[in-house]
Amino acid sequence: MTDPAAPLIVADRICRDYRLPRATLWGPRPVRSALREVSLTVHEGESVAVIGESGSGKTTLVRILLGLGTPTRGTVTFDGRLVTGTPRSRMLWLRRESGIVFQDPYASLDPRMTAGQIIAEPLRALDIPGNHQDRVAEVLDQVGLTRDSVERYPNEFSGGQRQRIALARAIAHKPRVLVGDEPVSALDVTVRAQVLDLLTQLRHELDLTLVIVSHDIGLVQGMSDTVYVMTDGSVVESGRVERVLADPQHSYTRKLLASVPTFDD
Repeated sequence: MTDPAAPLIVADRICRDYRLPRATLWGPRPVRSALREVSLTVHEGESVAVIGESGSGKTTLVRILLGLGTPTRGTVTFDGRLVTGTPRSRMLWLRRESGIVFQDPYASLDPRMTAGQIIAEPLRALDIPGNHQDRVAEVLDQVGLTRDSVERYPNEFSGGQRQRIALARAIAHKPRVLVGDEPVSALDVTVRAQVLDLLTQLRHELDLTLVIVSHDIGLVQGMSDTVYVMTDGSVVESGRVERVLADPQHSYTRKLLASVPTFDD
């Protein structure tokens, strides 16, 4: 039986190095470190935000958490099971436990498939039992789309509706963890707020654990419990959201907060 107090996801001192092309014909190849000794803990039911600018390493980290990337050093466990070092062919259990929503709803959906086919895809791929048509109709209701959407193609939807389809696909197989990799950055302001509200609503209704990746620290307020601030491949600050936002300790965190747009009186 799982210990309810034990963390669901634990990343321990994750490093990811990439060897770059040689500048000359001789000599060692230079190394770029995308992640430098990154540790992170996610408890079941928690909402965790990973914040940083483009190139900070946050997407690389999330890919490693989901077993989609391999660290140079360090370990990741999910519910006590080792993720790192496990062949992808033996990761079906982790695919069933997790879902992901990507940044661009235009690029993440196959234009040749209907919305119904897209949402049902993980049900088929993961060999989920039950009536798949009924499940597709159920998740369409959960994300606020009409059931007749099943026969329509991605180009027939708005950007916000496409992201709702991507979200429906991510939760169709009833995962425990939902990861959003910049899930609203490609949307306009009004639609962003609607999708964020939907994510928060689904978290509570479905008892989901959320991991949200973003460059916008203003996004975490009211949505996440814990925040990890990353820059140059390292976590420079972490803690409860209310503490980090009210009293940031690192200069980079203060810089991110200063960049959040505000309205003057």
